[in-house]
Amino acid sequence: MFKKILVANRGEIACRVMRTAKRMGIATVAVYSDADARAPHVMMADESVRLGPAPAAQSYLDPELILMAAKATGADCIHPGYGFLSERESFTRACADAGIAFVGPPPNAIAAMGDKIESKKLAQAAGVNVVPGFLGEIADTEDAVRIAGDIGYPVMMKASAGGGGKGMRLAWSEQDVREGFEATKREGLASFGDDRVFIEKFIESPRHIEIQVLGDQHGNIVYLGERECSIQRRHQKVVEEAPSPFVTPAMRKAMGEQAVALARAVGYYSAGTVELIVSGADVTGESFYFLEMNTRLQVEHPVTEEITGLDLVEQMLRVAAGEPLAFPQDEVKLTGWSIENRVYAEDPYRGFLPSTGRLVRYDPPRQPDTSPQRRLGSPGDVDALSNGDTPAFAGVTAEARTRVDDGVVEGGEVSMFYDPMIAKLITWAPTREAAIDAQVAALDRFELAGVGNNIDFLSAIMQHPRFREGALTTGFIAEEYPEGFHGAPADRSLLRQLAAIAVLVDLEQSLRARSIDGQLGRQAPPSTERIVTVGEHRFEICVDGYDGGLLVNIDGDVPLDVVMHWRPSQRVVTARIDGSELTARVARTIGGWKLTARGASHIVRVLPPHVAALTRHMIEKVPPDLSRFLLCPMPGLLTRVEVVEGQKVEAGQPLAVVEAMKMENILRAERPGTVARIAHAAGDSLAVDAVIMEFE
Repeated sequence: MFKKILVANRGEIACRVMRTAKRMGIATVAVYSDADARAPHVMMADESVRLGPAPAAQSYLDPELILMAAKATGADCIHPGYGFLSERESFTRACADAGIAFVGPPPNAIAAMGDKIESKKLAQAAGVNVVPGFLGEIADTEDAVRIAGDIGYPVMMKASAGGGGKGMRLAWSEQDVREGFEATKREGLASFGDDRVFIEKFIESPRHIEIQVLGDQHGNIVYLGERECSIQRRHQKVVEEAPSPFVTPAMRKAMGEQAVALARAVGYYSAGTVELIVSGADVTGESFYFLEMNTRLQVEHPVTEEITGLDLVEQMLRVAAGEPLAFPQDEVKLTGWSIENRVYAEDPYRGFLPSTGRLVRYDPPRQPDTSPQRRLGSPGDVDALSNGDTPAFAGVTAEARTRVDDGVVEGGEVSMFYDPMIAKLITWAPTREAAIDAQVAALDRFELAGVGNNIDFLSAIMQHPRFREGALTTGFIAEEYPEGFHGAPADRSLLRQLAAIAVLVDLEQSLRARSIDGQLGRQAPPSTERIVTVGEHRFEICVDGYDGGLLVNIDGDVPLDVVMHWRPSQRVVTARIDGSELTARVARTIGGWKLTARGASHIVRVLPPHVAALTRHMIEKVPPDLSRFLLCPMPGLLTRVEVVEGQKVEAGQPLAVVEAMKMENILRAERPGTVARIAHAAGDSLAVDAVIMEFE
């Protein structure tokens, strides 16, 4: 076994690899850019080496710097994490020449699968189903328009070396091809150093399902079940689960055998993923097609670990060291259900715009042990992996467990140079419904402040009836949130519970204020009557105490039986209401409280009756009209300005392009108008809400 491993990556995957390496007694080496000098993965490692400036191309993606760091520290193996170094044949050969083991597949397999165009040809030759499309060279936009027309709309344009949702455009018409082809080429060149693009038929009502394969250097290859990755936004995965609610045992076997056949055809070993596009309209399960093979560990690998009991990082290390797999295919058993939510630094209330800045508050719902150290196929040691506060949602079973994979700490920075993912929240339970409920409970307890985040959005997805039914497609988000995200809907029952919590929180705060020494005179006993408003809903509430808790009388209806322990300054409150638990994040606001639970934030005003009667005299402040300005929606680089001063524009016309998190964002006119002033030029770095241009 290896003595020292260099992890050629950053963030949560670097920490993830190091945890397994340390458990196996392997010393660890971290590499870092200037932006990550004090990052958690650097603090966790036994040694660390500076690579260079913040941009990934000048640090983490520079193979020469990685090899120099490995040689300087005496590392005998390199794990690339999710990095694209794992898809560079030349890097693996350079490792071999330097006498350093590469924890991944052989160079020939990387070369075969690294090019999406060539990999489809190989898959077809290996008897794997492939999507109809054009796999040759596309000369220019006109050529792309002709090819797309021959295939038939809709089509998908993809960068040949792409991945992670970058370098992909869906085209429903010739205009979409003309607008998106060059952008796809630029993204491919900027992110992967390759501007080649291929076009294939877009399968409507598609599901994205992938097969995890694992092979050794002795010719043994197994598949470890499938993962459903259909919940995506802009082709970036948001939610993953294993197994898939759509896949039958027969379908799983057919998919798995094709994935193994492809891996065997290219001499593959180590962990890899064969990604498939599946027609959800075909209930026979026979309409699945090869998309690509990722020759590295995937972000969503924890859900496979949770249902198989395998540590995939450990398996990769053992394979790289020459050990054979310790189990055959018939010993791979799938137990329970696991779901992973990706917590991103993006604001769903502002069109999912990327967010950067300092993590003012970061406190995820951790548990004592989150690493997969169970026997293959076992349900796990529930007593060791669960803690007492897990069941915070009515449907959460005692067996459910929560796992958080992250690489950030409170006070750290979310940089504009890297992927916006902050953490992965993983739950496991005996059933899919229980795993979903555990996600809702964990998301309610997830404290994150300082940057925009998608926690509310993730919770809304978990509660969505269509998601819970398993009726998924890659268009789920676009179809269910066509007008954007505005918070998860709350029924009156939930609003009553939040109103009860707000009243008890407010009374506790008032009691604390009354206990301060030096106040004049003796105070009358406080009244527990309150008028509570939550949006347009109004509740009349009175609280009565009893030995087991409190009875909260709301509008003369059946009172709520509430047991709650909260003290001023606590940021999270958990209340047991009529036997079920509800957790909410709490923040003080003028005249009330902000309670965040079940995928939305609610401003709850709590007032004594005589004060509430006077609120109708308050003047409502009208926000300023900003419709005549084009504001920068995120921190980023203004790469292009498409109009000039005095030009008339129409609704939907491109006005400017802002690049952030390696993605180009086209800003369009919301309505017809005339450009009066352009405040910034291409090449300027912009802050959020910076005025780019003004209209007459």
